Amino acid sequence: MISRRTLLAGLAVSALSVANRPALAVETLPKMVVTKDPNCGCCTAWVTQVRAAGFDAEVVESSEINRVKMRLGVPEALASCHTAEIGGYVIEGHVPPTVIKRLLAEKPEAKGLAVPGMPVGSPGMEVEGVEPDTYEVVLFGPSGQRTYARYIGDREA
Repeated sequence: MISRRTLLAGLAVSALSVANRPALAVETLPKMVVTKDPNCGCCTAWVTQVRAAGFDAEVVESSEINRVKMRLGVPEALASCHTAEIGGYVIEGHVPPTVIKRLLAEKPEAKGLAVPGMPVGSPGMEVEGVEPDTYEVVLFGPSGQRTYARYIGDREA
């Protein structure tokens, strides 16, 4: 027979172990597939950052990246150096991981997000000693394009 004191002590220890355990992820992020040129270092740096943000990112290296962009419907004006697919969306270029999470949570009707070009200071494009660019994250799809977020480096403007 367990004494009341032993039972209460056991419950206290259990409560402490639950309180000190990392919280279970509230969100479950779908797998991301990133297609990039095998020689692109900034793409690798971007993948490192999205993985650090909790994404499971598979990398496919291809010298035919423009064919992938065409197949996925990325407008030429929005093209960048790598293209990702996640949750039914296309992610083009150096899109910050926080904006990708917002897209997956809000689920707007769109093809995807893009950061055209390669703005200095965007994820994977950090240059020590150089001021980051202000850049737009563009939501694009059949109904057109619009600014979804604006950033200066790694912070929302």
